[in-house]
Formats: sequence, C-alpha cells, structure tokens
Amino acid sequence: MYAKGQGVLQDYAQAMKSYRKAAEQGYVKAQYNLGVMYAKGLGVPQDNAEAMSWYRKAAEQGYAAGQNGLGVMFENGQGILQDYAEAMRWYRKAAEQGYAPAQFNLSRMYAKGQGVPLDFAEAMSWYRKAAEQGLASSQNNLGVMYADGQGVPQNYAEAMKWYRRAAEQGLARAQYNLGLMFYKGEGVPQDYVLAHMWLNLAASRFSAKEGEKRKATEKIIDIVASIMTPDQIAEAQRLAWEWNPKKEVG
Repeated sequence: MYAKGQGVLQDYAQAMKSYRKAAEQGYVKAQYNLGVMYAKGLGVPQDNAEAMSWYRKAAEQGYAAGQNGLGVMFENGQGILQDYAEAMRWYRKAAEQGYAPAQFNLSRMYAKGQGVPLDFAEAMSWYRKAAEQGLASSQNNLGVMYADGQGVPQNYAEAMKWYRRAAEQGLARAQYNLGLMFYKGEGVPQDYVLAHMWLNLAASRFSAKEGEKRKATEKIIDIVASIMTPDQIAEAQRLAWEWNPKKEVG
C-alpha cells in the first residue's frame, strides 16, 4: 500500500519497514518486494548486493518473480559477477512456472546465444508463450522474428498480427514497426494514413533514453507526410489523437 500509494500517501521508507518485517518472517512476496526496493533505490540507498540477497531468498522458495529478478542480476552483473548460465538457470525456473517476463528473458538469451547456444526456434517458442499471455514486449519480438524469418519462415502477415497486438497496448517499438509495415505495404496493403498514425504515436511514446529512436522516427514521419495530401495528414492526426491503449489481460 505504502509503495504504491494505495489508500495512503506514497511512502517508500514506510513500505521498506513493512516489507522488511514480513520478509524477515519468511513471507516470499515481501522478500521479492524488498529486493525490488533495493534494486531501484526506493526508500533506501540503491544496493545491488542487498537486492540479490532478497531476490535469492524469494527465488529459493520457488517464487517466480524472485527467480526472474535473480536472473536479471546475474545477466547484468549487478551485485555479483555476470554469469549468463546462472541467469538462464533462474529464468528457466520462472519461465517453466508460466511467468511471462521470465519467458521473455529466456527467449532473449536464446536469440542472442547468451548462456546457451544460439537457437532461434527455442527463442520463438518462449516468445510465443509470453506473447500469448499478453506481454507486449514479447509480442513485438515475436513479430520481429516473423518479419526477419528467424526460427520460422518469413511471414509478414504474422509479423503484422503480433506488432499490432503490442502496438495496441502502447509499446512504442511495436508502434514503430507497425507504422513501417503500413508504409512499406508489407503484410498489409500500403496505407500512408495508418503509417503516419502509428509512427506519430511511437514518436510520442519513446522514452527519454530513446531519444535517437524518436528522432529517426520523426524523420520517417516527414518522409511519409511528404507524399500525403493535407486531408490524409489531418485524418492520421485525428486517429492518433483518438487512440487509447488497450491492455491485454494475461
């Protein structure tokens, strides 16, 4: 409640006290939450070693989110030496419990050949599991693999399907990919209005850390706009203005 400000003013320090009390009594969700607070420096100085410690306690009790968090720490070398094999081990434990973020992380490792031999077919399999649960990042990456023909025959129609599901949830990368597909007419009839709409939405939703991606998207929007009529541009802007994200229930 204190961490999310539910019914009370948000107070990370008070949340830390509550989580710690429960975590020290062995409550697994509190152990995981304590790890998150240390990892992000919420209500306490950021401390990867402490985050690792609490994630491990939750993970060893079989808590999937804790296992995934521990995997992230091993993958990134936070609070411990980087170890892709250990990251894979913990991601797999959580993924096999059906935890979508871990399924996504496991897929990434297979797609990059980190901690395991490169295996696009395995990456596709795990991306699909997470995508079917509604995880937007996995839906987008599944679309990329269909578009590029990685681990599966190239299929623009399937790529479009998965880009669209992620884009409708508000994922900027997927909105960008969807916009490009409409611009190029890949998997769908070419449609400059929808290309402009989705690219415009993507540009508005890229984070501060993705400034270069935003600039590149804005350049493409200018190219698309240059071959559109004023009425088409107005229609694309109206569609973007009226659009609202539709989160999927996993």
